[in-house]
Formats: sequence, structure tokens, C-alpha cells
Amino acid sequence: MIEAINEAMRQEMERDPRIIVLGEDVGENGGVFRATDGLLAQFGEGRVFDTPLAESGIIGTSIGLAINGMRPIAEIQFLGFVYQAMDQLAAQAARIRFRSAGRFSCPIVVRSPYGGGVRTPELHSDALEALFTHSPGLKVVMPSNPYDAKGLLISAIRDEDPVLFLEPMKLYRAFRMEVPEEPYTIPLGQARVVKEGDDVTIIAWGATVPLAAKVAAEMQAKGVNAEVIDLRCLQPLDLDAIIASVEKTGRVMIVHEAVKTGGFGAEVAALISERALFSLSAPIVRIAGYDTPYPVPSVEDDWLPNAERIAEGIETLLRY
Repeated sequence: MIEAINEAMRQEMERDPRIIVLGEDVGENGGVFRATDGLLAQFGEGRVFDTPLAESGIIGTSIGLAINGMRPIAEIQFLGFVYQAMDQLAAQAARIRFRSAGRFSCPIVVRSPYGGGVRTPELHSDALEALFTHSPGLKVVMPSNPYDAKGLLISAIRDEDPVLFLEPMKLYRAFRMEVPEEPYTIPLGQARVVKEGDDVTIIAWGATVPLAAKVAAEMQAKGVNAEVIDLRCLQPLDLDAIIASVEKTGRVMIVHEAVKTGGFGAEVAALISERALFSLSAPIVRIAGYDTPYPVPSVEDDWLPNAERIAEGIETLLRY
């Protein structure tokens, strides 16, 4: 995935001279995970540059550049640091088009590693996506594999509105996948059916997608045919794909890394209740992080959704 993200930025920068990359350590070091490796050498410090350690400054600068014709790709080094830029993202970038009655747009992409499973220090692994789905005007995207990462990132860069592009740290180098060399796009707001099934629907995003697919494959051997939906985007949301699957299976599990209370899974569950309540054969099950701060590394495997918790949730749905 890290190579796909790097290639997407490089190809788009070759295509459009208005695109610049800025953030902490994105230049000489090539990013803490090397996502921007080689971009400084190819495009120079006028288009790839390091910033002070000030997230509000990174996003505030990007907004000013965007409304004046540039197309910044800003990196927040870890999503847990984004609180410092909440005003810039939610109250400025997300509202520019509305506030100016369509006169201005804010075509910025804010990239950020997020999520657990890699033993990071405090404030590095928080999954905060739900904070931003509550900010109308801001799109929220998260890939679960290299192919989607490249296609979704190119779409985000070409979009005329601000996009928060969340990259699961656990998946950066988790597996390889064939990705076309040429640029391509994946429409924002289009979910992907990872595995078809008719017994249970598992809805996931980010690093929980390959985990859900693994459990679904194991349950298949036990005669349980689970369908796995990768949302890919939380805003805009592919509600039609969700409802179509729910109407087929009648049983739903939602899996995400963020804490359970107020997580985006609650919004998905509410939408299903509004649109497909009478298709349900059992209460919706949510498998999520617990309602605590992200834990110390020694216990994060028990705090995060895992295969055992997902399998137990599927059995609960089938017993109902």
C-alpha cells in the first residue's frame, strides 16, 4: 500500500504542476513511513517541503493555497495529532464552498496514517474518523488494499472539495497486490463487495476489512456464507450497497477500530434501521474498540476487533 500511495502522488504531481506536498518530515526523510520518499528529489523543495511541528499551520496554509489555485496534499503525521487542526478542517476547509456560496472551493487532500496493531506510543493509533463524518463538506476516505489506495487517492487529489484520506498503518506493508502502472481512479462513495454471501453481512473499513474477510473465509468452511462489504468511503457513503446486502442476508455485523460509543458504526446501524428495519432477522451487532483511550501496546490485540470477537458475533447473529 505504501508504494501505491507514493506512486499515486508522483503521477499526479507529474500531471498537474499545481500539486504540492507539505507536512512534517515529508521532504528529506520521505515521511515517517516513507510515503513521500523520492518526491523531493524529483520535484524540488518548491513543491515538496517540510513544515514546522504545527498541525494547525499545515492545514491553515493548505487552505489558503487551495482557495488561491494550488492543490495541496498535506500530511498529518499521525491522525491522533489532528485535534490541533480541528478548527481549520471542520470550521474552515469543510465550509468554504458553503460560506462563499460556491465562489470558492478547497481542493486539499489531508493524508494521515491511523489505526492500531503496530505498537505505537500514545495518540498515534487513534481511529477518529467519526469526528469528521460529522463535518458536512468534508469527504472521508480509507483504503484497505494497494489497488484501492492508488485509485482512491488519485480521485481524492482530483476532487474539488477537501478530502481526509486515512491510511491504515497496519496495512502499509502487510501484503502485496498487483496495481496498474498507469493512473486510474476509483469513484469516491462506491463500496466494494469483498466476498459475496447470503447468511450474514459484515460491514467494515480500513484494516478491519482483511480481518473480516479472513474470518468470513474460515466460517465458510463451517457452512456459514458471510458477505463482506468494504465501505472505502464514509463520506460520501454508499448506502445503496449496504441496504442491498442487508435485504439479502437479514443479519448485520459492523466492524471498526474506533471506540464503540459514537463510532461511525452507530450511524450505519441507524441508517439500516431507517431503511431496512423489516429486512432484519436479528439485532445489529457492532464489534469495535472499547470505550477507553487507546491502550498500551501489551493489550492492544485484545482491545482491537479480532478474529475471535468477529466469529463470536457471527454466531450470535445466527443463533437469534
